[in-house]
Amino acid sequence: MSDSHRFDVVILGSGAAGLSVALQLRADISVAVVSKRELEEGNTRYAQGGISAVLDAGDSIASHVQDTLRAGGGLCDRDMVRQVVERGPAAIAWLLDQGVQFTRDDQAKDAGGFHLTREGGHTHRRVIHAADATGYEVQHTLETRVRARPNLALFENHIAIDIITAAKLGGHDNRCLGVYVLDRLGGQVETLLAPCVVIATGGASKVYLYTSNPDVSTGDGIAMAWRAGCRVANMEFMQFHPTCLYHPEAKSFLISEALRGEGARLLLPDGTRFMPAFDERGELAPRDIVARAIDHEMKRIGSDCVYLDISHQPADFVREHFPTIHARCLEYGIDITREPIPVVPAAHYTCGGVIADAHARTDVHGLYAVGETAYTGLHGANRMASNSLLECLVFAELAARDIERRLPQMAPVTGAPPWDESRVTQPDEEVVVSHNWDELRRFMWDYVGIVRTNKRLQRAKRRVDLLHQEIIEYYSNFHVSNDLLELRNLVDVADLIIRSAQARHESRGLHYTLDFPFQDPAQCTPTVLIPDNYRPRGAP
Repeated sequence: MSDSHRFDVVILGSGAAGLSVALQLRADISVAVVSKRELEEGNTRYAQGGISAVLDAGDSIASHVQDTLRAGGGLCDRDMVRQVVERGPAAIAWLLDQGVQFTRDDQAKDAGGFHLTREGGHTHRRVIHAADATGYEVQHTLETRVRARPNLALFENHIAIDIITAAKLGGHDNRCLGVYVLDRLGGQVETLLAPCVVIATGGASKVYLYTSNPDVSTGDGIAMAWRAGCRVANMEFMQFHPTCLYHPEAKSFLISEALRGEGARLLLPDGTRFMPAFDERGELAPRDIVARAIDHEMKRIGSDCVYLDISHQPADFVREHFPTIHARCLEYGIDITREPIPVVPAAHYTCGGVIADAHARTDVHGLYAVGETAYTGLHGANRMASNSLLECLVFAELAARDIERRLPQMAPVTGAPPWDESRVTQPDEEVVVSHNWDELRRFMWDYVGIVRTNKRLQRAKRRVDLLHQEIIEYYSNFHVSNDLLELRNLVDVADLIIRSAQARHESRGLHYTLDFPFQDPAQCTPTVLIPDNYRPRGAP
């Protein structure tokens, strides 16, 4: 039997998206915030670069919109892009009100006194940042605010199992009733009842062997929404960050794109610069182009890595603008003021996700998706640098306002069946989970990575189908655990990525296949997958 708790809103995820929704909601609304680990452990904390917004007098909304559309490879929703970009300055103002300390520059009078940097795909300096630890500053500030709000109940070290819907309980509609969550420390399943659930669980890059993301990025929200009857879109577009630190002792340490924005050059082991041969923008080309160029050169010369060099800049400048990267690299014996940094591409950002509208609503009534979990049409076939945190902030505010409007008219949740573990046992071979986890991430890296082919995708599909059957059997017979739930979600997400990639017979943005190396104008539409239990949402 499980404990049951009632709230107005349950938020799954404690990064910038989830915490912003919690803080944007009125103080008289009861809210549960569910975090898989401690509140601060998520992608936001590790975001180095910054947040893109039009803050300089020499910049414009039209320019930011155009840059985003260009990076998105023709698949961005123009109206959604404009909505997000126009709300950018207000989102930054809200963060300043919360107490976020961005890097100042007294000489930057046209930018309100803030230092703005430039990253790949941007034609202007429009990335506001807190040195090279913007995510940490944002996360720490929002977490401090959340812990001080009496209407917010925090469920740290809890992982969501599944969304509870009326349809699953035999109802005629498919409205949200709450969520089952597992207490990772106590092992007990709890029922959180609420007419509104916000999925803000981040992306799914942990489906790949090499990733810049922390261990929690296992696609939980996307998988749960899919199982609840939500459509997903553009899952073939997985962004690989071009530059992660290559060192045997370094785990998932990102080397920010802001270094390239400040003049860092990509070099082969012999010191030759190579990016101008692939794109006239050189190191400031969009991430998909840079990642493919690095992948091409590594395979061409048989190298384990390439190098990123900013040592030609003054040492004081490097230490001042990139203190976190400088300090971390020193831990591994690399002084970036004097020598280049060994780097490799790694899975970084999920550009597709759960289809969400301009209010962050999904196909299930009362279920919202915000941040990397969601597909809003902002990113298209490739995310432009530093648009991700902006998306989190804008849609968090939009979701909060929509919830406040709709909550009084929503039918109360009277109850849901408690979690039933009466017919399951303790697992007898937990090695099955760890083995399948490793196998999944390896074949996704080998077959569904930066460069794809039809044969590679077919091999991946056969393997993911077998894993899916094993996980269903395992899940049905044994007590749930954190590792089992994450593996179950990763298998579901891997299947969505593979199916989406198989459906796109062209190369566009982050999806590059040797069998169809050119763009096909006839396929300039999102890839939409529809679950068997999909029910069109009724009138708002």
